[in-house]
Amino acid sequence: MTTQAETPADLARLRQARTALLVSFLIQGVAFALLVTRIPGIQRQYGLSDGTLTVFLAAVPILAGVGSISSEQIVKRTTPRAVLRVVQPALCLTLVGVGLGHTLWALALSLAAFGLLVGALDASMNMLGVGLQHRYGRSIMLGFHAAFSAGGIIGALLASAGAHLHLITLFGCCAAVLVPAALVNGRFLAGPRELGAAVQEAVAAAARSIPWKPLLPLCAAMAFAYIADATVSNWSAKYLTETLHSTDRVAALAYAGYMVALLLGRSFGDRGVQHFGAVPVVRGGAAVAALGFGIAAAAPAPWAGIAGFTVLGVGICVVIPQVFAAGGRLFPRDSDAAVARLNLFNYVGFLIGSPLVGAIAGASSFRWALLAPMVLVLAVVPLAGHFAPAPSEPLALDHASSRA
Repeated sequence: MTTQAETPADLARLRQARTALLVSFLIQGVAFALLVTRIPGIQRQYGLSDGTLTVFLAAVPILAGVGSISSEQIVKRTTPRAVLRVVQPALCLTLVGVGLGHTLWALALSLAAFGLLVGALDASMNMLGVGLQHRYGRSIMLGFHAAFSAGGIIGALLASAGAHLHLITLFGCCAAVLVPAALVNGRFLAGPRELGAAVQEAVAAAARSIPWKPLLPLCAAMAFAYIADATVSNWSAKYLTETLHSTDRVAALAYAGYMVALLLGRSFGDRGVQHFGAVPVVRGGAAVAALGFGIAAAAPAPWAGIAGFTVLGVGICVVIPQVFAAGGRLFPRDSDAAVARLNLFNYVGFLIGSPLVGAIAGASSFRWALLAPMVLVLAVVPLAGHFAPAPSEPLALDHASSRA
């Protein structure tokens, strides 16, 4: 039930806008998965050393942060819909740039564009999501991120099926579908008519001052979780091809398995929180995630590596949503501000995770490199007590979290 829409036409338009945003998240998931699962092929095409590859991968989240901040400034002069309608087709076209080039400067240009655009896309999509959530009057954000996971599965499977193709053939064919889809879908995204002042209200709430100290344990948990996520995104395919000697087709399935686990966790994980409580679920999830890293690091064959990364997804999928939920419980009147601050550590995790694993792998091996994020994920276990509901409202808060 929405809080502001009253007429059947308003309700229909909100549902249409929500579906369009789900499609946008899906397209983003496909594009991101296509790029990260073909990292071994990109390295071969451009003749990159492992050290140079690490630098390139580390630069992407830095530029994504720049793109996110820039997008927020542009939105003030336009709308999130206007930004998203331009940025998403452009992001899909950067895949073509990656596939076409053969020199370092060409790759640098394409990845720089990808980083800037993915940051702007992430910011504008989540602004629209928060605005729609305000209009609906209930949590709907988890569904959007589940759509991203579904897109990641599709993208990884496409990369696996097209592993024998040249990069430009695979990326070009996919872009030929994704770009028109993004252009058409953009027409149905929520605008001022559907959102009213919802986005501005959310931004104003996020700008309110709240203390950092109570959030710091949750910030650390978020960073550790995204270090794990960055490890899978950037290095799982390379680990399978170089250490476990798989084909590119098989290597892409590591990310697919991870995203399947995230999708299932985002679909059903809140039931576990409602039944057992946030603290044991987060503690257990962190332990399972660490086990997944251990399985992957000790894997004797590609299938065991894929299984390890899938187990990792089963564990980590419950941690990230509960970080946001715990932040909202700490500051129920300023939950948007808490969520905005916690989301910064998404980028911190990616910025640390990729070069950390790459540097250790370069100095020793990928097996040893996987142990570093394993230890950091285990550090979430003693932090799990900070995910507990406030003593005054445990039942109401757990029930609210179960609907997220």
